[in-house]
Amino acid sequence: MSKISYYTEEGLNKLKEELNHLKTTGRSDIARQIAEARDKGDLSENAEYDAAKDAQGLLEMKIAKLEAVVGNARVMDEKTIDTSKVSVLSKVKIKNKKNGATMTYTLVSEEEADLKSGKISVASPIGKGLLGKKVGEITRIQVPAGKVEFEIQEISL
Repeated sequence: MSKISYYTEEGLNKLKEELNHLKTTGRSDIARQIAEARDKGDLSENAEYDAAKDAQGLLEMKIAKLEAVVGNARVMDEKTIDTSKVSVLSKVKIKNKKNGATMTYTLVSEEEADLKSGKISVASPIGKGLLGKKVGEITRIQVPAGKVEFEIQEISL
Protein backbone atom coordinates (compact mmCIF):
# COMPACT_ATOMS: atom_id res chain seq x y z
CA MET A 1 0.00 0.00 0.00
CA SER A 2 1.46 3.33 -1.07
CA LYS A 3 1.34 6.45 1.02
CA ILE A 4 -0.62 9.51 0.02
CA SER A 5 1.55 12.44 -1.07
CA TYR A 6 0.52 16.06 -1.41
CA TYR A 7 1.50 18.13 -4.42
CA THR A 8 1.05 21.52 -5.93
CA GLU A 9 -1.10 21.44 -9.04
CA GLU A 10 2.02 22.23 -11.09
CA GLY A 11 3.98 19.37 -9.52
CA LEU A 12 1.22 16.83 -10.12
CA ASN A 13 0.85 17.96 -13.73
CA LYS A 14 4.61 17.43 -14.27
CA LEU A 15 4.31 13.87 -12.92
CA LYS A 16 1.35 13.16 -15.20
CA GLU A 17 3.23 14.56 -18.22
CA GLU A 18 6.26 12.39 -17.44
CA LEU A 19 4.03 9.32 -17.07
CA ASN A 20 2.31 10.06 -20.37
CA HIS A 21 5.70 10.55 -22.09
CA LEU A 22 7.01 7.24 -20.76
CA LYS A 23 3.86 5.39 -21.82
CA THR A 24 3.86 6.80 -25.34
CA THR A 25 7.31 7.85 -26.53
CA GLY A 26 9.28 5.66 -24.13
CA ARG A 27 7.40 2.48 -24.99
CA SER A 28 7.54 3.12 -28.74
CA ASP A 29 11.31 3.79 -28.58
CA ILE A 30 11.90 0.53 -26.71
CA ALA A 31 9.67 -1.41 -29.13
CA ARG A 32 11.66 0.01 -32.06
CA GLN A 33 14.98 -0.99 -30.39
CA ILE A 34 13.70 -4.52 -29.79
CA ALA A 35 12.50 -4.81 -33.39
CA GLU A 36 15.85 -3.59 -34.75
CA ALA A 37 17.75 -6.03 -32.54
CA ARG A 38 15.43 -8.90 -33.52
CA ASP A 39 16.12 -8.18 -37.20
CA LYS A 40 19.84 -8.75 -36.64
CA GLY A 41 19.45 -12.50 -36.36
CA ASP A 42 19.91 -15.16 -33.69
CA LEU A 43 18.32 -13.92 -30.41
CA SER A 44 20.27 -16.36 -28.22
CA GLU A 45 23.54 -14.50 -28.90
CA ASN A 46 22.18 -11.01 -29.49
CA ALA A 47 23.43 -8.59 -26.82
CA GLU A 48 21.48 -5.69 -28.31
CA TYR A 49 18.24 -7.65 -27.97
CA ASP A 50 19.03 -8.53 -24.33
CA ALA A 51 19.87 -4.88 -23.57
CA ALA A 52 16.65 -3.66 -25.19
CA LYS A 53 14.59 -6.20 -23.23
CA ASP A 54 16.32 -5.11 -19.99
CA ALA A 55 15.59 -1.46 -20.83
CA GLN A 56 11.96 -2.41 -21.47
CA GLY A 57 11.74 -4.03 -18.03
CA LEU A 58 13.21 -0.94 -16.36
CA LEU A 59 10.83 1.34 -18.26
CA GLU A 60 7.80 -0.72 -17.25
CA MET A 61 8.97 -0.69 -13.62
CA LYS A 62 9.32 3.11 -13.72
CA ILE A 63 5.86 3.46 -15.31
CA ALA A 64 4.32 1.25 -12.60
CA LYS A 65 5.98 3.29 -9.85
CA LEU A 66 4.82 6.59 -11.37
CA GLU A 67 1.28 5.24 -11.78
CA ALA A 68 1.24 4.37 -8.08
CA VAL A 69 2.55 7.82 -7.13
CA VAL A 70 0.02 9.62 -9.34
CA GLY A 71 -2.77 7.36 -8.08
CA ASN A 72 -2.00 8.30 -4.47
CA ALA A 73 -1.34 11.98 -5.16
CA ARG A 74 -3.54 14.72 -3.79
CA VAL A 75 -3.45 18.37 -4.78
CA MET A 76 -3.15 20.73 -1.82
CA ASP A 77 -5.51 23.67 -1.88
CA GLU A 78 -3.46 26.67 -0.79
CA LYS A 79 -6.57 28.26 0.77
CA THR A 80 -6.72 25.45 3.33
CA ILE A 81 -3.08 25.71 4.47
CA ASP A 82 -2.65 27.00 8.01
CA THR A 83 0.26 29.48 8.01
CA SER A 84 0.45 29.63 11.80
CA LYS A 85 2.64 26.52 11.71
CA VAL A 86 4.89 24.81 9.16
CA SER A 87 3.15 22.24 6.93
CA VAL A 88 3.39 20.82 3.42
CA LEU A 89 3.64 23.67 0.84
CA SER A 90 4.61 26.20 3.52
CA LYS A 91 7.32 28.67 2.57
CA VAL A 92 9.57 28.93 5.63
CA LYS A 93 12.28 31.46 6.36
CA ILE A 94 14.75 30.04 8.89
CA LYS A 95 17.87 31.39 10.54
CA ASN A 96 20.84 29.24 11.45
CA LYS A 97 21.54 30.21 15.09
CA LYS A 98 25.23 29.29 14.84
CA ASN A 99 26.31 31.29 11.79
CA GLY A 100 23.37 33.70 11.37
CA ALA A 101 22.63 32.60 7.80
CA THR A 102 19.00 32.85 6.72
CA MET A 103 17.41 30.55 4.17
CA THR A 104 13.95 30.26 2.69
CA TYR A 105 12.55 26.87 1.72
CA THR A 106 9.23 25.59 0.47
CA LEU A 107 8.31 22.18 1.89
CA VAL A 108 7.10 19.81 -0.82
CA SER A 109 6.72 16.07 -1.49
CA GLU A 110 9.84 14.02 -2.24
CA GLU A 111 9.16 13.93 -5.98
CA GLU A 112 8.86 17.73 -6.20
CA ALA A 113 11.97 18.48 -4.14
CA ASP A 114 14.51 20.68 -5.96
CA LEU A 115 17.12 22.39 -3.81
CA LYS A 116 18.14 24.77 -6.61
CA SER A 117 14.66 26.28 -6.60
CA GLY A 118 14.40 26.25 -2.80
CA LYS A 119 12.04 23.26 -2.54
CA ILE A 120 12.94 20.67 0.08
CA SER A 121 11.22 17.41 0.85
CA VAL A 122 9.06 17.05 3.94
CA ALA A 123 10.84 13.70 4.36
CA SER A 124 14.32 15.32 4.53
CA PRO A 125 15.91 15.89 7.95
CA ILE A 126 15.33 19.66 7.76
CA GLY A 127 11.79 19.19 6.40
CA LYS A 128 10.90 16.77 9.21
CA GLY A 129 12.43 19.10 11.80
CA LEU A 130 10.42 22.09 10.61
CA LEU A 131 6.98 20.46 10.33
CA GLY A 132 4.55 21.70 12.96
CA LYS A 133 6.82 24.51 14.23
CA LYS A 134 5.61 28.09 14.68
CA VAL A 135 7.22 31.49 14.11
CA GLY A 136 9.76 32.24 16.84
CA GLU A 137 10.34 28.59 17.74
CA ILE A 138 13.84 27.17 17.72
CA THR A 139 14.32 23.63 16.48
CA ARG A 140 17.40 21.40 16.72
CA ILE A 141 17.78 19.32 13.59
CA GLN A 142 20.20 16.46 13.06
CA VAL A 143 21.97 16.98 9.72
CA PRO A 144 25.04 15.17 8.34
CA ALA A 145 27.31 17.82 9.89
CA GLY A 146 25.73 17.37 13.36
CA LYS A 147 22.89 19.06 15.24
CA VAL A 148 22.02 22.54 14.01
CA GLU A 149 19.65 25.03 15.65
CA PHE A 150 17.27 26.93 13.41
CA GLU A 151 14.88 29.71 14.36
CA ILE A 152 11.61 29.92 12.43
CA GLN A 153 11.37 33.54 11.28
CA GLU A 154 8.48 33.53 8.85
CA ILE A 155 5.85 31.17 7.45
CA SER A 156 3.94 31.99 4.27
CA LEU A 157 2.56 30.42 1.11
